[in-house]
Amino acid sequence: MGKQSTIRAIVDRNVERHLVKEFLMNNTKGAGFGSLQFERGINRDNSQPQDVITVNADRPGMVIGSKGKIIKELQRRLNEEFSLLQPKLMVEELENPTLNAQVQAEKIASAMERGWYYRRAGASSATNIMDAGARGVLITIAGKLTGSRNRTQKFLLGHVKFCGETALQHMDKGYAVAIKKLGTIGVTVEIMRAGTRLPHEITIFSEEELRIRATQEENSKEASQ
Repeated sequence: MGKQSTIRAIVDRNVERHLVKEFLMNNTKGAGFGSLQFERGINRDNSQPQDVITVNADRPGMVIGSKGKIIKELQRRLNEEFSLLQPKLMVEELENPTLNAQVQAEKIASAMERGWYYRRAGASSATNIMDAGARGVLITIAGKLTGSRNRTQKFLLGHVKFCGETALQHMDKGYAVAIKKLGTIGVTVEIMRAGTRLPHEITIFSEEELRIRATQEENSKEASQ
């Protein structure tokens, strides 16, 4: 396979995965869709390659359905409508949905569709995210918020990164749309994950502290053996 063919195959695979993500997001509304993982596994029955797709959701029961009816239908459509290798769909529950940007974006959009004022929806969500342990959060709500003209309102708490490798590595981003009478409103939530340690944050230990840490590590190794 030539270089051009290899690049084309990678692009096609990424496009396919994006379409699969959109399909599952649209068909699991209300379940608190959080994220999606793709893995290339092996089918146990015939030892053939298999695409394993894992949906992380706030309410996995709504993805599975009664007696697995919903998840079986989704897997059937994945097999028929997409170029996947014997797709296997799995569902896992999110450990902390309050710190998942996609879940929070959808919750804000849903609240606004139910009549919440955008300031209340944005401010309360930002506070809840910080209380859950996030290092920072940026919520951007844009569209026809109060009149005929588009405007943008941002809610910023804590520490966030806007660009660069640090933002790609430590920021979780989600997007949702609220459909109102005046028009559609976009909701973007960006969360700096809990426990994030930035490159410039360093700790300087004294010689005594280093000796204590070395002793603790040795004792831990001996205990594990």
